[in-house]
Amino acid sequence: MSQFLNSLKANLEGQNVKIVLPEGTDARILNAAVELNNTTYVHPIVLGDKSEIEQLAQNEGLNLEGLEIINPESCSDKQELVDEFVARRKGKVTAEQADDILNDVNYFGTMLVYTGKADGLVSGAVHSTPNTVRPALQIIKTKPGVSRTSGVFFMLRDDELYVMGDCAINPVLNAEELAEVAVETAKTAIDFNMEPRVAMLSFSTKGSAKTEETERVRLAAQYAKEKYPEVPIDGEFQFDAAFVPSVAEKKAPDSEIKGDANVFIFPTLEAGNIGYKIAQRLGGFEAYGPILQGLNKPVNDLSRGCTTDEVFNLALFTATQALSEKNA
Repeated sequence: MSQFLNSLKANLEGQNVKIVLPEGTDARILNAAVELNNTTYVHPIVLGDKSEIEQLAQNEGLNLEGLEIINPESCSDKQELVDEFVARRKGKVTAEQADDILNDVNYFGTMLVYTGKADGLVSGAVHSTPNTVRPALQIIKTKPGVSRTSGVFFMLRDDELYVMGDCAINPVLNAEELAEVAVETAKTAIDFNMEPRVAMLSFSTKGSAKTEETERVRLAAQYAKEKYPEVPIDGEFQFDAAFVPSVAEKKAPDSEIKGDANVFIFPTLEAGNIGYKIAQRLGGFEAYGPILQGLNKPVNDLSRGCTTDEVFNLALFTATQALSEKNA
């Protein structure tokens, strides 16, 4: 276990942060929930039909004692959640429609988070990213001054730790939007006790090439620095200039980023997705995420190929975000 993951556990010790796991009839989710329930870091709330979950637990040899299980279709709080959902959607749905919508575990789980009955949500082992993110955007919504959510990965190898974004949500952003992602990613890094040094990546370093694409990244770096001057943010950089001090000295000698960046902002989703997977598969980094940022409360998305360990760890990340929100 890395020092970073141990530090997350230490910070969460005794907090019992309530994290909803909507996909309770998936073996990976249920195994992780039982494991989490035996800690004081996270209090898991598992959604699904109780008889199905009990049968799965029997098949998996799991002890469900003390595990909170809620069936959205028969929950005693459902009418309260229906009323809250109708109010939140501001007339876009009727009570009858809301009752049906909240039979969906992701919508139900998101309403638990919105109403404060839970602190965060982790889904995606069975559902697609849109099915996880859509309820969050409709119900929890983005923070004041934030126009969109974005997705980052924490990249961990031994005690090396980096953050990469946006690798999950937005295909192409304009300069202002890219700057917003850079600022939100820096704030996410701070939530996890990092000291962010943010590099805006491109195929050019400080004007070595001049195209519409490189100009967009250069402007984004400028806007991000204006929005968040207390954090080192610069660009545009080729990756080597952002990461290798000797290259930075040659290509960007006047930059406050001296080849020591630990937060990397990709120019497009295509580049970000490729980049983090190269680091994961060729570089041997563990990839944790995508961690969604910019929302009023934390909702995070699993890969459908996730393992039980990845579910457990993403719950720790989500709990850390929730704790940071409470302490802000």
